[in-house]
Amino acid sequence: MQCHDIARKIEHLEPHALPRDVARLCLLLTNLVDDIRKLEDDSFLCGAWQEMGLRLQAATDQHAAMTEELEALARSDPQSFTAEQVWTLLRAIKVQSQVLQLYVGLPAMDV
Repeated sequence: MQCHDIARKIEHLEPHALPRDVARLCLLLTNLVDDIRKLEDDSFLCGAWQEMGLRLQAATDQHAAMTEELEALARSDPQSFTAEQVWTLLRAIKVQSQVLQLYVGLPAMDV
């Protein structure tokens, strides 16, 4: 199975998807499975798509919440950071690594 085959299946399942969204889903789905041939099965593809959608939504929600915390942190004086503010930075790194893990297929960092 090639990427264009997966893209055709995604376009069939989601005919109004933008090309960039189809490409993103191809990447995310191929990173999710250990054997790309599994995506030939439409029911497996639908299940994988739903799982990836949940993972991506969770990562997106975490990223949005972390962005708000980082924006508040950016307005403060770094010389007077508290331990909690340092932990906020560490959580931000972890959240970002989770988002990157979805796209590159590597394990997320443990922080």
